[in-house]
Amino acid sequence: MSIARLKKLTLLGPLDQKHAALETLQDLGCMHILPLAPLPDAPEKINESGAKDAYKVLRFLGDVPKPRRQVHRDPDFDMTSAVEQGLTLMQRIRDMGDQRDFLAHRITQVRPWGDLEFPPKEELAGNHFWFYRLPVKHRKTLDDLPMPWAILHQDHRSLYVVLIAPDEPADDILPAPRAHTGSLPIHELEEQLEEAEIALEGFEAERIAQTRYLTLMRRNLAVAETQSELAHAEQQVLTQDELFAVQGWVPEDQLDAIRERTQDFALLIEDPAPDELPPTLLEQPQDRSAGVDLAMFYQVPNYNGWDPTLLLIGSFAMFFAMIVADAGYGFVILGGLLAAWAPLGRTAQTRSWRRVGLIISAATIAYGVAVGSYFGTLPPGLSALQILDLNNFSAMMLLSILIGVAHLMLANALAAHANWGHRKAIANLGWIAALAGGLLLWLASMRDFTPVIGGGLMGLGLLTIFFFSSDRPVQHPIDWLWRLLDGGQALAGAMGAFGDVLSYMRLFALGLASASLAVTFNDLALTVMEALPGLGILLGVLILLIGHALNFALALMSGVVHGLRLNYIEFYKWGLPEEGVAFRKFARKEVQE
Repeated sequence: MSIARLKKLTLLGPLDQKHAALETLQDLGCMHILPLAPLPDAPEKINESGAKDAYKVLRFLGDVPKPRRQVHRDPDFDMTSAVEQGLTLMQRIRDMGDQRDFLAHRITQVRPWGDLEFPPKEELAGNHFWFYRLPVKHRKTLDDLPMPWAILHQDHRSLYVVLIAPDEPADDILPAPRAHTGSLPIHELEEQLEEAEIALEGFEAERIAQTRYLTLMRRNLAVAETQSELAHAEQQVLTQDELFAVQGWVPEDQLDAIRERTQDFALLIEDPAPDELPPTLLEQPQDRSAGVDLAMFYQVPNYNGWDPTLLLIGSFAMFFAMIVADAGYGFVILGGLLAAWAPLGRTAQTRSWRRVGLIISAATIAYGVAVGSYFGTLPPGLSALQILDLNNFSAMMLLSILIGVAHLMLANALAAHANWGHRKAIANLGWIAALAGGLLLWLASMRDFTPVIGGGLMGLGLLTIFFFSSDRPVQHPIDWLWRLLDGGQALAGAMGAFGDVLSYMRLFALGLASASLAVTFNDLALTVMEALPGLGILLGVLILLIGHALNFALALMSGVVHGLRLNYIEFYKWGLPEEGVAFRKFARKEVQE
């Protein structure tokens, strides 16, 4: 399989048929919509894709510790209304909680002045009360005030003072900021606080009651997502003069289905323009969807590139196995996979990941057998199956370098195939020659071979890179100079290629570290058993279990991180240097059971 070839499709029709046309396209589920109309200026009017409100309500209700008994069948259940009720209840709880917190804080602030009853405004002759919390050490400043004042309460740290004045006093009248107490006495604030807490309890009871529809909401989540996607698409449609136009990318093999379902509309089908970059749609069967997830995780392959799905799974499994480097750990992975076999078979997506796990565990077992490591030991009866020695540093280093060079040469070969017909393809072949020549030169220095072949191949590759790395069009004589400068810049990547090849040394280093730790824990457990008869057996078993569990966890983490790193950083750099845009299907969401 490969990257799907796309066509740009524009659908035109009467405005009153816009909703029906979009529903038809959503049913077909094969278009990546392009925005033709600008989004509204007000952010709150933008219909975002994805049922975010529905997910908010599900989390809101799902956090209830003890939900009510679930309703599994209700012909009158409406997902839209359930989401709206949930959002309304969320806002009420939030607002009432804010009011409750404000009242509690205000009561705490006002309490030192006592439960004050303020007289009517006409009795104050235009004056107002201004409250201050004054440190005791500044008591003398009150004697210099030009207005009436009184101390209402006092503790060991502060004086709670009230000033009487028609206007707010200046900020520096006292060495303390003014306290905001409001105009209500404490008993009224406490009454409002009690009412707020009672209202919150009622809202929480309503929240618990709504949890009975959690199952139905989860089943109908696809409805909310479908409606959200439809509303988002409607805002991207161009409307003018009682007409509408929707545009997007469609796979070539889906054009007939669209023509059949949209016979009442005008269609314009175009090839991608030279300056356009269509989105990337990796065509893989459902049992390989895990590979698509891996391929798109770090970087979306360019539309004009190639599909790395199968190669990525194979190379990751090999790198993971070399880093773990133990058949016993491979059997542990296989055992965990078999224990979760049935749950992982519920959907096509999880079945694809189950297959990837099976490939990884098989590769780990095979490589562990090849290096003769079974939980850090080599049983006598299995020594004949060992073909590699992790302690042979020169041989393992050579193997890592060979794998690195082969991996990068393969990346350049696939890039050359994708770019065939352009000058870049020849530059990719130049990199292949340079990598092969550099490898031969290194081997010649170790084995006393003649360096002529390696040096000549490397020189030819570098010259090819220098002259063919630039696709800059030549329209003026100065453009030849720019091409040469581009070639010189490309040659600067030779040091990067050298560093990328050396990055594959981590396969040997991490594999040796994993195997060495396993051996170390085995030796430590054996030493304890021999030194402490009886109790030493228990301690030795604990050392084995804890040590190998720790080493297994470290090996898994290293295998995943570095196994993917060599693919995403080194391999993608040479094989898929240009990033693309993911194809996003405008489609109905599947109902979750």
